Amino acid sequence: MGPDHAGLHGMSEMRFFCFGLGFTGLVVARHLRARGWFVGGTCRSKEKAERLQAEGIDAHIFSGDGPILALDGITHLLVSIAPSDEGDLVLRHHWDNLGDNSGALVRVIYLSTTAVYGDRSGEWTDENALVNPRSKRARFRVDAEEMWRAWTGRHTIPLDILRLSGIYGPGRSPLDKLRTGTARRIIKADHVFNRIHVDDIAVITTALLEAGHPGAVYNLADDEPAPPQDVVTYAAKLLGLTPPDEEEFESAELSVMARSFYGESKRICNDRIKKRLGIFLLHPTYREGLAAILEAEKALAETR
Repeated sequence: MGPDHAGLHGMSEMRFFCFGLGFTGLVVARHLRARGWFVGGTCRSKEKAERLQAEGIDAHIFSGDGPILALDGITHLLVSIAPSDEGDLVLRHHWDNLGDNSGALVRVIYLSTTAVYGDRSGEWTDENALVNPRSKRARFRVDAEEMWRAWTGRHTIPLDILRLSGIYGPGRSPLDKLRTGTARRIIKADHVFNRIHVDDIAVITTALLEAGHPGAVYNLADDEPAPPQDVVTYAAKLLGLTPPDEEEFESAELSVMARSFYGESKRICNDRIKKRLGIFLLHPTYREGLAAILEAEKALAETR
């Protein structure tokens, strides 16, 4: 982790805001709040906003159809909203007024995806690799990255772009799919990809916010790219369940999106987060990550 943020800026000045308090953004927000930060952000419903406000998060509704007026004094911004064919929704509505933030904003972090690299035929891929998006959603991400580079460059604010591998965590993992009977073991030769536990995303994001490094691109991935069927098999072992039957990719019934996922294979290199930030992953492979989720579930059940 980086140095204590109180020593860098003073506790009262650290005001974090996240556009998109979804699965990942909310874990980051709660992690920072536990460390003493002021935390605010957006969600899409009144009911969720009220729940978040009850736990001390300054939540506001943002549906992408107009700007919000809750950014005054914010020092650190995280963008966790997916772009669309209309571009980045945050900049679409805040390009001009986000900079009128009393000069307080000192850092922006944009959550992107390793899908921007396209298919690498299983090769190791670091942050120096050229982007080569194949899917529509990956092209939208590349465009959004460029929009944020332009905006932060205009305002001379450091920008970190975090390219995330497949995100998993409590409530969103093969464990859950096995329990609901929706897990599948699709077999495609030489298909591998990385994952990243949501808690590791929170730790890495916090390190960037608190350490004050110059802005850069970082790959957020675990240490072991693996075939998806191996992960399902291991999750089934943890639960004491029989894994689902194997299905050959060529004959499997898949949605267009799912089939496109199997069209890309890459091994993501995460050396930069280790060398620049001194990060040691809490969950270096899917095995530690899935086991930790199960242990947390058991501990929670024992308290009820």
